[in-house]
Amino acid sequence: MAVEKQATIEDIKHHLESNLGKRVFIRASKGRRRFLESEGTLVETYPKLFVVDLDQTAVRRRSYTYADVLTENVEVTIDDKRVGSHQISS
Repeated sequence: MAVEKQATIEDIKHHLESNLGKRVFIRASKGRRRFLESEGTLVETYPKLFVVDLDQTAVRRRSYTYADVLTENVEVTIDDKRVGSHQISS
């Protein structure tokens, strides 16, 4: 029987560390149903946050916390798979 398990901050961190250098799509909540969507390359991970080099010219880099991904304030998609969504384990 498969059981849905909520991802932890450590799960998210390890998943992002294993995908360094890959293209990512970011959708960050700005409140009141507004979102900032951007694409870039996952370049660095730190104990509490990760850094994305953006394709846009105005802002070159942006950092996000693993907690924001866990609470779904920031959605990260790598290879058409959303990071931090429920994981299935048996």
